[in-house]
Amino acid sequence: MNDILIVDDERDIRELISDILIDEGYSTRLAGTSESAMRQINEKRPSMLILDIWLKDSSMDGIDILKYVKANYTDVPVVIISGHGNIEIAVAAIKQGAFDFIEKPFNLDQLIVVIRRAMEVSSLRLENSVLKNQYREPLNLNGQSTVFKLLKGRLDKVSKSNGRVLITGAYGSGKETAARYIHAHSNRSEAPMIVVNCGAINADSADAALFGTEKNNKVSKLGFFEKAQGGVLFFDEIADLPLLTQSKLLRVLIDQNYNRLDGKQQIKLDVRIISTTSRNLKKEIEAGTFREELYHRLNVVPILIPSLEDRREDIPLLAEYFLTEFNKKLNLPKRSLTEEAATTLQNMIWPGNIRQLKNIIERILIMGPHHGLIELEELPKNESRSQNDDTKFLLSDGITTMPLRDARELFEREYLLTQINKFGGNISRTAKFVGMERSALHRKLKSLGVVSANRGNALSS
Repeated sequence: MNDILIVDDERDIRELISDILIDEGYSTRLAGTSESAMRQINEKRPSMLILDIWLKDSSMDGIDILKYVKANYTDVPVVIISGHGNIEIAVAAIKQGAFDFIEKPFNLDQLIVVIRRAMEVSSLRLENSVLKNQYREPLNLNGQSTVFKLLKGRLDKVSKSNGRVLITGAYGSGKETAARYIHAHSNRSEAPMIVVNCGAINADSADAALFGTEKNNKVSKLGFFEKAQGGVLFFDEIADLPLLTQSKLLRVLIDQNYNRLDGKQQIKLDVRIISTTSRNLKKEIEAGTFREELYHRLNVVPILIPSLEDRREDIPLLAEYFLTEFNKKLNLPKRSLTEEAATTLQNMIWPGNIRQLKNIIERILIMGPHHGLIELEELPKNESRSQNDDTKFLLSDGITTMPLRDARELFEREYLLTQINKFGGNISRTAKFVGMERSALHRKLKSLGVVSANRGNALSS
């Protein structure tokens, strides 16, 4: 992906640019008229265009060609060059989708820098397009519970803005999925989303990684900020970022610009920041491991991702989603859960959240039969009996040590709490499932102290 088409009516200029680019490792094609340019564009899509605005003896000028390319090859970057440059022309070119505008006579080093940046952005856009295709599915945002609907509504609202977002939640709850959902439904969806693994950032190399480097006034490495220009910069587990690096990030957010390492040119910031954390940042601030001002800069729109146990109603739906996905993408057997197995999954404790559920479903498909329904016997056993199992159930093993009357009361209490959790606090649906009248269930809950001591106003009819 290094084929550059140079369009200029002056032979000396297009050959000079071509020689320089060939020395830099690019392959080039040359066109002196719009007719030649259009023919070559349609014969073979170029990786990039360097395009003069004024083309003598041509039916189209550079702006016309630019419009055509942006309409038919949206991901091909176009750098405009002109010897009659002015602000109006530059603005018009940029509005039509040009990557940059350079006035003749141009500095060759500047031209190379712009070309490298354009090719890098083009490559990232292609990569992003591939990733977007991978995430065309609902991004695991599957659910019908009240908790889920509230979350999705919040994500839809925040997607329409450019505000910074801080996503919190337990490990495996789907924080990155939520971040990708925001990006995919935002006005920056065509630009890249660059992921920064904060745990892998070393304080000594952080500047180069984030801001890029220059050597002898030439770009030697693009940083995360520049790669994400126009798109989203996603800081995964922001609490893992070294304290010194936090200070530098804060400075960039305040100034809205940055410099490459050993570079003098200021680069204007044009990225949306989305961060995630599984830790309590307020406690990290108290411990002196996270900067309070940075927290306030990042926490413009807070989003809390609920744990799987807070949305038990969605577990069968999520399980079926994973069953379908593993069949389509990994060619694993196409199977479904029995009603008993689905109900049992809802009654398990999920410290690993959605990620844990996904792993269990994959394991069942790999290790189980290649056909038929997934029976209760294929699910993991109670964790209290084995340290190697992934899950445990809500009902307590201690019930076997109690007198019958106390055990019955405890069982009823825990059983009803389990069913209430499963149906998101909805009494009517719980009553239907357990086979009781709604009024009778209310009385039973009251006698067991469930309403006043456990669910309070969270119960609904």
